[in-house]
Amino acid sequence: MSISNITVFMPSVLTLIGIPGLESVQCWIGIPFCVIYLIAMIGNSILLIIIKSERSLHEPMYIFVGMLGVTDIALATTIMPKMLGIFWFHVPEIYFDSCLLQMWLIHSFQCIESGILLAMALDRYVAICYPLRHSTIFTYQLVTQIGAVVTLRAAILVAPCLVLIKCRFQFYHTTIISHSYCEHMAIVKLAAENVQVNKIYGLFVAFTVAGFDLTFITLSYIQIFFTVFRLPQKEARWKAFNTCIAHICVFLQFYFLAFFSFFTHRFGAHIPPYVHILLSNLYLLVPPFLNPIVYGVKTKQIRDHVLKILFSKTVLNH
Repeated sequence: MSISNITVFMPSVLTLIGIPGLESVQCWIGIPFCVIYLIAMIGNSILLIIIKSERSLHEPMYIFVGMLGVTDIALATTIMPKMLGIFWFHVPEIYFDSCLLQMWLIHSFQCIESGILLAMALDRYVAICYPLRHSTIFTYQLVTQIGAVVTLRAAILVAPCLVLIKCRFQFYHTTIISHSYCEHMAIVKLAAENVQVNKIYGLFVAFTVAGFDLTFITLSYIQIFFTVFRLPQKEARWKAFNTCIAHICVFLQFYFLAFFSFFTHRFGAHIPPYVHILLSNLYLLVPPFLNPIVYGVKTKQIRDHVLKILFSKTVLNH
């Protein structure tokens, strides 16, 4: 394959331009992004402290919520410091290897989050459909194994994306990435060589993870709904369904943002680039921001502990 004369050989540094078309107002866009990030950090940290300190919350459902909180903190922290460096301090340069590492971490944490949502759905399925067997099935050992498998699955599936870029590409059209973080396809598009294999593998990972997790999450909740609506008492139905509301809200917002971002990237040819980038940023930042709020409001046990902490501080101040 012929390579254009205007190419860069194995660049050591790349440039992230932030949000193309909105460079002049990026300093202002950084403010709400920073607020979202800080709320996400504080909210998830409080969630983790409560789950760790309260023995009554040392159950599979809350351990999975804790895993989700750790993943959310890690995901948001992977992108925000560099993004704010671009927006506020005009430091767009990033080492090529650092960019690949950020890409691997971002997509790995996304896969981990999807896997944890699947684990939560299966936990609720067993708890509601087979309540007498829940404690014997979802042991601490199984919960730990699920966490390890979900993490390994993500790391192993995403790693070839990194290897394919590092080993296959030598020449690049440009070193400027039209994005605010290192995303797989944004890096692949820089290459001046055949990128078909990279595109196919990227789609394979996306559809494998989303397809598998989404299928089993949907089937779990369908079975849960059938079981709940067969319960004779209205109060029992509401109590069982109430344990799933927070999970369903988190699941819907995660996959809605994921698919909305995916389809606008693939099929939104007439949508301005800055809309694509803003959607991508929100897709990564909104779940870590909303998840602790949803669980804090919708999960009674967590809500009660948050209120207890707040009221005890109020009483001490008086």
